[in-house]
Amino acid sequence: MGFIEKFDLWTEEQQEAARAVLTRVDDEGLRSIRVSFVDQHGLLHGKTIPASGLAAVFRSGISCVSTLLSKDTSGTTVFSAFNADGGLGVAEMAGAADVVMVPDPTTFHLVPWAGGTGRVLCDLRFQNGEQVPFCSRGVLQKALDRAGAAGYGYLTGLEIEFHLYRRAEYSPNADGIGRCTYPTPVEPINQGNQLLSDDRGDEVEPATRRIREVLDRMGIELRSIEVEYGANQLELTLDPIAGLGSADAMVLLRSTIKQVARRSGYHATFMCRPQLTDSKSSGWHLHQSLLSAGADGGRNMFVPGDGEGPISPVGRHFIAGQLAHAGAACVFANPTINGYKRFQPYSMAPDRIAWARDNRGAMIRLVGSAEDGTTHLENRIGESAANPYLYMASQLHSGLEGIDAALPLPPSADDPYTTEAARLPANLREAVDSLEADTGLTRAMGDQFVAYYAAIKRAEIARFERTVTDWEQREYFDLY
Repeated sequence: MGFIEKFDLWTEEQQEAARAVLTRVDDEGLRSIRVSFVDQHGLLHGKTIPASGLAAVFRSGISCVSTLLSKDTSGTTVFSAFNADGGLGVAEMAGAADVVMVPDPTTFHLVPWAGGTGRVLCDLRFQNGEQVPFCSRGVLQKALDRAGAAGYGYLTGLEIEFHLYRRAEYSPNADGIGRCTYPTPVEPINQGNQLLSDDRGDEVEPATRRIREVLDRMGIELRSIEVEYGANQLELTLDPIAGLGSADAMVLLRSTIKQVARRSGYHATFMCRPQLTDSKSSGWHLHQSLLSAGADGGRNMFVPGDGEGPISPVGRHFIAGQLAHAGAACVFANPTINGYKRFQPYSMAPDRIAWARDNRGAMIRLVGSAEDGTTHLENRIGESAANPYLYMASQLHSGLEGIDAALPLPPSADDPYTTEAARLPANLREAVDSLEADTGLTRAMGDQFVAYYAAIKRAEIARFERTVTDWEQREYFDLY
């Protein structure tokens, strides 16, 4: 009996998917499989195995070192991994112990740019079969389970901005491997503001076509890919997906775009605001609605009935919950130091906690119509670098808190940049402080997880504050 059967970790759907995957791997002659999990920063880690070893991984998973969960964005280990509790109060992580990557065969897909290769995403378990509380995928699943218990499904659509540059001094060897330098030296593709420019879109079409074709082969179909406002900036959108699938798609989309771009002599970055001429901040607008989980087959619970106004009572409470917990949830939507450069007035990014009907300046934009059943909310708080599982979990929990408490919806902010409303956190430190002060969201996300995540973010903040920046050098070096 393997690890997965021993601890009864798969559903019948996953068992059936595993059989289908093994047949597909054999039929298509795949040679390598990337077995990956998503870390606390929303980045993929894992191992590559020969395709012949996938059946064994489908029986017992594959181990990896638990210290991967103890690192900040620099790869620096924040916690005392060799202590008896791994520095995290968890005995199963003592001495940098292994955890088990348990594959979810329903996530299997091809890796088209690496010939004969597939990939499967994993959840993290301890050796005793218990879920690792710091597994991002597990954190979102907990929120989805809460929604399901209340009779709701969670539907999200993605709208993501990023920047694409040419790699400077790119001279790959015979294997196509170029010089590795950090930060990556790049050259701009274009200059100035260029929103939806047809000429600019045609200029980068060879690169965007390649990205679109690769994603199609992976089963991720783009609704659109277009030129955004800033120089070298693009935006893409996906159709709504329910449950974990939307977060899985976001992780794979970012990783795919970066890897395909790199192999083609480009550099794609989901950093919010690069320090390059004419750069504009990149955001991630999260479209959301709740679905009924009953016999009516996934009805949109935000569609209002007669006389209920632009959104149903459930939807009003859901928005009110996201407003009430916005400051705390901000650390998951904007997990980087850089992301807070985006909150500027009159920038089509929010700077305060407010909602409005079809207004792109508000944090929450209510869109869609009752007539065609598309009423939903677009939360514009996030940056493109956010961990999708944590971003979505924090938004879902916030909305459910609003429903549970029947929170009233404040008036619409018709002028969101002048309305009397609380400001969003000005920096990452304020966001962490807000999270730790919010007992409702902390309880929902898990006290242990929040303490862990806050410690990682505070370590990043401390490291940043010890660093001499370019601004300080320019400002003071000659002056004093």
